[in-house]
This record gives sequence, structure tokens and C-alpha cells, in this order.
Amino acid sequence: MNDDAPLIQAVGLLKTYGAFTAVDGIDVAVAPGESFGFLGPNGAGKTSTMRIIACTSPATGGTVRVLGMDPATDASRIKAQLGVVPQEDTLDNDLTVTENLLVYGRYFGLPRATVRERAAELLEFAQLVDKRDELVENLSGGMKRRLTIARGLINTPRILLLDEPTTGLDPQARHILWDRLFRLKREGVTLVLTTHYMDEAEQLCDRLVVMDSGRIVAEGSPRALIREHASREVLELRFDVADHAERADDVAGIGRVEVLADRLLLYVEDGDAALEQVTARGVHPMSSLVRRASLEDVFLRLTGRSLIE
Repeated sequence: MNDDAPLIQAVGLLKTYGAFTAVDGIDVAVAPGESFGFLGPNGAGKTSTMRIIACTSPATGGTVRVLGMDPATDASRIKAQLGVVPQEDTLDNDLTVTENLLVYGRYFGLPRATVRERAAELLEFAQLVDKRDELVENLSGGMKRRLTIARGLINTPRILLLDEPTTGLDPQARHILWDRLFRLKREGVTLVLTTHYMDEAEQLCDRLVVMDSGRIVAEGSPRALIREHASREVLELRFDVADHAERADDVAGIGRVEVLADRLLLYVEDGDAALEQVTARGVHPMSSLVRRASLEDVFLRLTGRSLIE
């Protein structure tokens, strides 16, 4: 396999379940050492795509190559070089932290001495050395996620697949996990993740695709997508009304207006200046907020709805 060739290449990838189309003919290429993301709401097709890449679900149509091999015929060889972090923790609660790593390592046919050495390294990496003899059921949610990532690294994979890696974690646990993933990226591990958290995608991804209803609606770096589809700043306005659509005309012309159920969004270059224009018209919102544009705004522009509903 050429060193510069994509580690993951999909063309016209299709996945159907009966009459339902989960993945609708998408094209994806992931380069070595890249941190690549699938961003979208639940049901967008992200997890279905990841399962095809992970060789746990066959594609209905199109072509896919992982590490230059076909999942339909080379699943075992591909899996030997993949690390997988599923959305739901599948740790054995009746085993200790260390035992979870040792047992999982043996699934890859690694020598016992190698598995023990890797387990020690990964406990350090995951900041779980002081919990090595603790039963998994006694760990916090953040510790379990770090252990799941450590387990996914036991075979020194070339690609680490992470499905919604921080769902259910508190902000502090999320940031600790992000730090661990940054370290992996610096070490040259190719990361592929799904997420519906815009800040996570902005933090972790070199490049991403925005998915909706099984299709890719945009692709690029987080910064490039925001620059192309949003604006530098967003002015959020809330009024004491049942339907914010009735106040949209009051701010028309100041910037692009998006109407949400509980607020108006004005896409502008200077939020403070826009707010001055709003109040100069005699329009006085109940509350206002100026913030930088995000991938949430990109998704809203492309699909007409919020990423997290």
C-alpha cells in the first residue's frame, strides 16, 4: 500500500435496511495521520458508516477499502489493524481494569508478555495506574471511557475508530479525554470519529463531513466550513413572544436571519455593531448574546434545522 494512499476510501457507499436508506451513496477518503470526523445528528448515517469501516456491517452498494483491503473479503486482516471505541461501553464489569486490557489483548493473539507490557503503557496513557486493580463497575463514566480507548489501542492499531466518544460525560471528563486523543494524534495514529457535538468536532478534527439523512452536505476543515457557510459572529436575540418568526422583519437587512423556536440568529461580521443597529430601530430584545459562529450554524444553514434538537 502506497504511504500516501488514503487509509480509508469509500466511493458511492450505500447502506440500506429494508426500505430505509441509512447511508446514501457517500464518498469518503481519510489520509494517514489525519483526524477525520463525521458530524451530524442521531440518524444521520454516521454510525452505519463506521460499522462498515469496522467490518461489522456489510455495505449494500458502492466500494470501500480500508488499509487497501476490502472489508467483504479481508475483514480479519483489517480488524487486526483497527482500534474500535464503540458508543456504548462494552467493558467487563466483573473484571479489574488491568484484566479488561489483558483479556482483550489476547483476542488479537498477542503474546502474554507483549499484552502485559502494552497494558502497563496504556494504563499510564489513560491515567488509570492507580485504578489498575479496581473493578470496572466502580469507575466513573470518564474513567470507563478512557479505559475503553486504552482497550482499543492494545493491538497498536493504525486507525482508531471512535463512535460518539464523549457522550454522557461531564465537561471536565470530556476535556481529559480530548487531551488523550490529542496525544494519539501527535503520535501519528489516524483518528476517525463520529460526533453530534460541534465543539468536539472543532477541537479534534482536521477535516470532517457534515451528514444529514444519510448524505454528505458539506466537507472541509471546521474553520473553512464556518467561513464558507456562516459568518464571523452571531447575534442571538430572544423576545417575549410565542413565535419568534413574527419578529424577524424587525431585524431584516442587518444580517442573514435564521428563526429558531426560542430565538432569532443574526449572522454578521460584528455582533456588537449589529446589536446597536437593532436597538437604533427601537427593537429591544428580552436578552441578547454575541458569539463566534460554529459548526452548529453551518449545519443550520445547510439543513434548515439545529444539529441538536
